[in-house]
Amino acid sequence: MDKLIIEGGHPLRGQISISGAKNASLVLMPAALLANGVSVFRNTPELNDVYTMIKIMKHLGAEVNFSDHVISIDTSVLTSMEAPYELVKKMRASFYVLGPLLAKYGYAKVSLPGGCAWGPRPINLHLEGLKKLGAEIELDAGYIIARSRKLVGAKINFDKSSVGATGNVLMAAVLAKGTTVINNAAMEPEITNLTHFLNKMGARISGIETPILTIEGVDELKPAEIETIPDRIEAGTLMIAAAMTRGSVTFTNIRDNHLIAVLARLEDAGAKVLNQNGLVMVSLDNSDIIPSDVTTSIFPGFPTDMQAQWIAYMSTAFGTSTITDTIYLDRFAHVPEINRLGADITVKENSAIVRGVPKLNGAKVMSTDLRASASLVLAGLIAEGTTEVLRVYHLDRGYEKLEEKLNSLGARIQRVAGSEY
Repeated sequence: MDKLIIEGGHPLRGQISISGAKNASLVLMPAALLANGVSVFRNTPELNDVYTMIKIMKHLGAEVNFSDHVISIDTSVLTSMEAPYELVKKMRASFYVLGPLLAKYGYAKVSLPGGCAWGPRPINLHLEGLKKLGAEIELDAGYIIARSRKLVGAKINFDKSSVGATGNVLMAAVLAKGTTVINNAAMEPEITNLTHFLNKMGARISGIETPILTIEGVDELKPAEIETIPDRIEAGTLMIAAAMTRGSVTFTNIRDNHLIAVLARLEDAGAKVLNQNGLVMVSLDNSDIIPSDVTTSIFPGFPTDMQAQWIAYMSTAFGTSTITDTIYLDRFAHVPEINRLGADITVKENSAIVRGVPKLNGAKVMSTDLRASASLVLAGLIAEGTTEVLRVYHLDRGYEKLEEKLNSLGARIQRVAGSEY
């Protein structure tokens, strides 16, 4: 397993382009299953999770080509309706193939999902939504088996907003007979990206970017092309890196309307944000970082996927801040590792109380999940001496060449391949 060796204390300066969004790519690719032919996805990031989804698509019989951030998926001939445990266990987003396969072919067999090793993230909302559309669902030896002769539109009321459930049910509903209304639908940009792609395929979806989606079912869809949106979590992570290293970075290929909550909190914490002509510049001089409390919430609120990075940022703020996660209540495995660098963070229920310290000191730390890995890299950027971040395979699932991007801005990070710890 690779590790990163980080020499702290180097401000980040320069300009960087944001990669395509991981979470958007992972829901767009399965949507290609809804039509026969070749769909094309531009601005696709080169990530381990994307390659896992490619393996799943190929297992189903699709032909997939991936070159220069463009994926083409030919679904003209599928040979299987099963997504096996060996692949699905690697990431929860694999479960997105359930809705499209069920809608298009009337049958799907998908392993219960895996992914980051933290927190209960139930799939009941996915299954209850599909049942409302008329699917018969059973659990057999760790697999979800779904059947339907023809899905029928229905009113679906989610108790809580869920990106995954919204995406799965939405992809099933586009080929259902009649009208489907999804209440409390997720409004995240990744879902908006998906709705635009489905409408390009010939779907009839209205209420886009609102919590109420209305889908008029159609008999068939055709392949389409779309640009994957920029990754708002990568952008937010690098923005925090710019501020906490007392640097100045300009970001291109970015959509500021996807980052309203993050940009506002950065300004609250003392960073300077300049937003003009499609570019965003984030900088912070040698003044103190101002403590800024954060509570995560669904879009357009502060993302749970930025919680760990914000904790790292607040670790050297001048005072105390509280970070509360209302989405995933136990997502704090990174806290003991940041504390190894000298931070003063305590966790109480679903909140982290961060008492800012004057400095962090380099040490060995262990990655536990994707966003936790990013927070440890950020902390290592400002820690005195050398920080070693172990098990960065988590990082490679969701950040495209992160250390290379940081090094291009002045960081000093070395990747050591295949190290034994």
